[in-house]
Amino acid sequence: MPRPPKARAAILDAYRDLLVSDGERAATMDAVAAAAGVSKGGLLYHFGSKDALADGLLVRLREAAAEDREAMAAAEEGPSRYFVRTSVSTDSDLDRLFVAAVRLAQAGHAGALAALEELDAAWLALIRTEVADPAVSATIMLVGEGLYHYSTLAGTWPEAAFGTGIEGLLGVVDRLRRA
Repeated sequence: MPRPPKARAAILDAYRDLLVSDGERAATMDAVAAAAGVSKGGLLYHFGSKDALADGLLVRLREAAAEDREAMAAAEEGPSRYFVRTSVSTDSDLDRLFVAAVRLAQAGHAGALAALEELDAAWLALIRTEVADPAVSATIMLVGEGLYHYSTLAGTWPEAAFGTGIEGLLGVVDRLRRA
């Protein structure tokens, strides 16, 4: 599949970054065009509406998440440990796309909410290939989700407040997998 034109990619990057930094209301078509360094006509050439722009962003999110799931499925440490270990935000493209989709979902965008639910279900399905008990697999998923939540807040993850670091959490995951 050919790569999208540079302008299209720049527009999606600008939209993602505006959503992450300033929220959905600030990510107007004019603001996106300005941030991408294209005219509004150039933006409209690639994305005829704000919904089309959001759809393009969600396609990128799904692609990035599919790559992550491939790595998760192939991880020697297993899907559960991989999920928790990689649940610390590193400001990667996947992280930024995920946060942008959360911003859209918070603003009531049904497609973003559906995409986030789809991603969580796919990650949970991979954990369940290793941990059959639904309550245990959900617990592992929620450990990763909580870790991600705290790591996206301003400052650093409050390891001291919880009394453990990532290795301690991975030890819990190991105990849960064996249970």
